[in-house]
Amino acid sequence: MEKKTPLYDTHVECGGKIVPFAGYLLPVQYQGVIAEHNAVRNEAGLFDVSHMGEIMCTGKDALANLNHLLTNDYTTMYDGQARYSPMCNENGGVVDDLIVYKVRDDHYFIVVNAANKDKDFAWMKEHAFGDAVFTDISEEVAQIALQGPKAEAILKKLADEEDIPQKYYSCHFHKTIGGMDCIISRTGYTGEDGFEFYLAAADAPKFWNLLLETGKEEHLIPCGLGARDTLRLEAGMPLYGHEMDDEISPRETGLGIFVKMQKEDFIGKKALEEREVTKKRVGLKVTGRGIIREHMDIYAGEKKVGISTSGTHCPHLGYPAAMALVEKEYAEIGTKLQAEVRGRRVDAEVVKLPFYKHS
Repeated sequence: MEKKTPLYDTHVECGGKIVPFAGYLLPVQYQGVIAEHNAVRNEAGLFDVSHMGEIMCTGKDALANLNHLLTNDYTTMYDGQARYSPMCNENGGVVDDLIVYKVRDDHYFIVVNAANKDKDFAWMKEHAFGDAVFTDISEEVAQIALQGPKAEAILKKLADEEDIPQKYYSCHFHKTIGGMDCIISRTGYTGEDGFEFYLAAADAPKFWNLLLETGKEEHLIPCGLGARDTLRLEAGMPLYGHEMDDEISPRETGLGIFVKMQKEDFIGKKALEEREVTKKRVGLKVTGRGIIREHMDIYAGEKKVGISTSGTHCPHLGYPAAMALVEKEYAEIGTKLQAEVRGRRVDAEVVKLPFYKHS
């Protein structure tokens, strides 16, 4: 039985087309994926991300626990800073990828993927040690994302200038918008500038409607899962269950920068030290006729060299693109490859990621 986010009724009232996703009923689109995608690239879009999970980690050993659980290093963070990391298993595969916010010393706010929330929480509790408590607060929290080049102009109508975080991957806790307490975070999953707001679930409908009303001049529109996926793919952002999973290592999927091997230890470190990187995540620009979707075999001549992990037509770029995991010898920019699409070969070329980067 799928759950409903605090904004479910609001989506229905707005004409959102509801589909099941990661255990929730969520809007896949309102006006259409292309219109919503282009709104975020050119103006602004609003997303319900309340299906994501939120976990608190508190106690004097909280930092030590995070550094043991995660491949990134959380030692040098200022209050309000956010830091991304894979979380590995003992074999060096990825349990999940997540973001940690430092509230203050001994107090951290963790955001995990919706489909992995229960798995992640169980994993964290299973590996906890010392004075550290993990608490799942997902049911109490709504998350709303305001994304696009006009996001800041909209937010400035509602929040004091000093309450708007200026640095990417930073936030301000306990700020007030429309009389509602929230976290304002300069983060997102679209490749555009923008903000994510964390607030009490009960306030979500009022907060959503306030943002939409305030953003009318900037042509702010509600957006669904479809545009969220095409936007992140254009921006070359990996998605758990596609570009990474319990078998794929962070290094294979291009996340080596977030693996700090100089740390004394973390779960999966030994395996990553011993594990040879034989494949690499690449971007594929489709040069033939067709669209490469996920789980399609990738060939160099008659040799199968990998598999696609995500793919679609990119509305802003105007051409189909895909990401794939291929043998590293075939990962050079400019390499000509083919994908097996419904029994025929579609030509593609390895290009630099991300496909799109905002100016």
